[in-house]
Amino acid sequence: MKSSAASKISYAFTKSLYCREFGIFLILILLSILFYFTSRDHSFVSQTNVETMLKIGPEIGIIAIGVTMLMIAGEFDLSVGSMLGFSALVMCWLYSKFNLNLPLAFFITLCVGAFMGALNGLITVKFGIPSFITTLGTMMWWRGMIFVISAGFPTIFRPEKTNPLFKFILVGSIGGIPLQFIWFVVFTVILTLLLNYHKFGNHVFATGGNKEAARAMGVNTDLTKIICFIIVGILSAFCGVMQSTRARGAYALQGTGAEMQAIAATVIGGTSLFGGSGTIIGTFLGSLVLEVISSGLLTSGVSGYWFNAVVGITVIAIVIMNIKLEQRRIHRGKGSRV
Repeated sequence: MKSSAASKISYAFTKSLYCREFGIFLILILLSILFYFTSRDHSFVSQTNVETMLKIGPEIGIIAIGVTMLMIAGEFDLSVGSMLGFSALVMCWLYSKFNLNLPLAFFITLCVGAFMGALNGLITVKFGIPSFITTLGTMMWWRGMIFVISAGFPTIFRPEKTNPLFKFILVGSIGGIPLQFIWFVVFTVILTLLLNYHKFGNHVFATGGNKEAARAMGVNTDLTKIICFIIVGILSAFCGVMQSTRARGAYALQGTGAEMQAIAATVIGGTSLFGGSGTIIGTFLGSLVLEVISSGLLTSGVSGYWFNAVVGITVIAIVIMNIKLEQRRIHRGKGSRV
C-alpha cells in the first residue's frame, strides 16, 4: 500500500515537471528569490513594492489573457496598446468634455473597444489579410487618432469627484489587495472556464490547430476569430479605463509598447506562436514574471533600460524550455506505447 501511494506521488510529481505552468511558476519563484537578495534592503518584498506590482501588472496581464485566446485561434493583435490609449481618451472625454455619468461613459467605452476589436477581426477574415498586417495598420490609425483628438495634450480624469465608488471598484483595495489584481484573477477564471469548459473554447483550439479540419467539423472559424478579436478589444478598453483612473488622466502615448509586453507574457506562459496550443493560467503567470522582472530590476538599482533586454532573453529561454519539455513529453509518450 505504501509503495503504491509512493509511486502515485512520484508519478504525479514527474508529470508536473512536464507541465508548462509548473515551469513558469518555478521561474517566477526563482526570480522572486533572486530579487529578494539583490534588492536594496530587501525592498523587493516591501509592502509598497508588492502593492505597486499588483496594481500595475494587471493592466497588461488582463489584455494578455485575451491575446492568449486570440493566439490560440491562430491570430495576432498588435493594436492593443493603441486601443488601450484610445479607449482611455474616449472615457476621459465622455466624462470631462461631455459630462456623461460614469457608468454610461464606461459602457460606451467598452462598446468602442468591442468595435475596434470587431474591426480588426472583420478586416482579417473577410479580406484574407494577415492579422499582423491588419493590426499593424489599426495600431497606427488609432494612435494617430489619439494625437488628432487630443493634440498631444493630456486629458484630466477625476472620477472620485462625482462617484468615489467607481474609482474604488476599479483601483481601490480590499484587505490590502489592490482591486486591479482581483479583476485580473476574475478575468483569468472567466476566460479559463470559457476556454476549457465551453464549446467555444473547443472551437478556438480547433480553429488555431487546423482551420480546414475545424471547418469540416462545422466550426465557424471566421466567427470564432472575430469573437476573439472582440474579447481583446473589450479587455483593452477595460484596462484603458482602469489605467486612466489610476493615473488620473489620459495621455497621447498611453499604452505604447503594451502590445509587445502582452505578446511576451503570452509566449512566456507557453502559448504557441503557431496557434492551437496555450493556457490562460500560463499567461497569468507569464504576466507576473514580467512584472517581477521590471520591479526587481528597479529595486536592485539596475537601470530600467535593461528591462526589454532581460525580457527578450527570458522569452527566448522559456520558449526553448517549452520546446524541450514538449519533445521529452512526446518521447516519453512514444516510449510508453512500445
